[in-house]
Amino acid sequence: MRSAVMFITVTASLFAGVVAAAADTPAKPAVDSAYQQSFEKWKTELVDDLKQNWLSLAGLFWLKPGENSFGTDPASAVVFPKGPTHAGIFELQGKDATLKLASGVQATVAGKPVTTIKLDPDTSGHPTVVELGSLRFKVIVRGDRIGIRLKDLDSEAAKSYHGPIFFPLDPSYRVTATWLPADGKKTVDVPNVLGDVTPTPVAGTAVFKINGQEYRLTDLGGDPAKGLFFVFNDLTSKTDTYPGGRFLDTNPVANGAVVLDFNRAYNPPCAVTPYATCPLAPKANRLAVAIAAGEKYDREHGHH
Repeated sequence: MRSAVMFITVTASLFAGVVAAAADTPAKPAVDSAYQQSFEKWKTELVDDLKQNWLSLAGLFWLKPGENSFGTDPASAVVFPKGPTHAGIFELQGKDATLKLASGVQATVAGKPVTTIKLDPDTSGHPTVVELGSLRFKVIVRGDRIGIRLKDLDSEAAKSYHGPIFFPLDPSYRVTATWLPADGKKTVDVPNVLGDVTPTPVAGTAVFKINGQEYRLTDLGGDPAKGLFFVFNDLTSKTDTYPGGRFLDTNPVANGAVVLDFNRAYNPPCAVTPYATCPLAPKANRLAVAIAAGEKYDREHGHH
């Protein structure tokens, strides 16, 4: 009988301890319906962008100086996944690329038929987009590399995309940061998946706290009047999120402050396609904290 009383007493004490510990653990802030709806709208736009601009990519081909034959013929210098067997050539002289289509191959630019045309690259601000059946292609410049980026409007990857996976929404990861503007002369070296390093203008630094600890993120090419852009990674990149870092956009800076909503941290396109050339988190933006918010990464099916 005495042992039974002792058991009940100990059990009651343990239960009281658990209740007390639970009481000491702060509850997560509730997610209101307006915030939930805003997040879902943002996520829908994110998926639409992925399907239209990234999941539909079907190839990335770096050109060599001189003539580069292209088509579905495996012997071509540039092998397209579909289309004419011998479609023509891309001629590269310096950084200028010219398209010369083979006889009988029909393609258009802005709805007008073409046979030979100089291709303005993406860096021009008005890239030449060639339409060939369901295929679309243009020239991209990455450092000293000149390439052809190919898109397929009938992409199976875009049709079968299962959608992004996110951590549960947590309003505590929506923080207000102090904005420290730069002097306009500062740059930071930003690496990309190709191994290139690009000096990128810095508008300033956001200073914020998570769990009472101060952290900093350096903006990469954003505009305080329109919105900032960050590439960062954190300790979750070892297990749950994209190893190279995630992207984060903000609203404009107001009264020396900017809101960082890590629930809207999202993966770079390289997480879903091997044909993107994504920036990676620079050293300044590698945070020594686990931010369990935003988009996760499917290590089994994703691209590295």
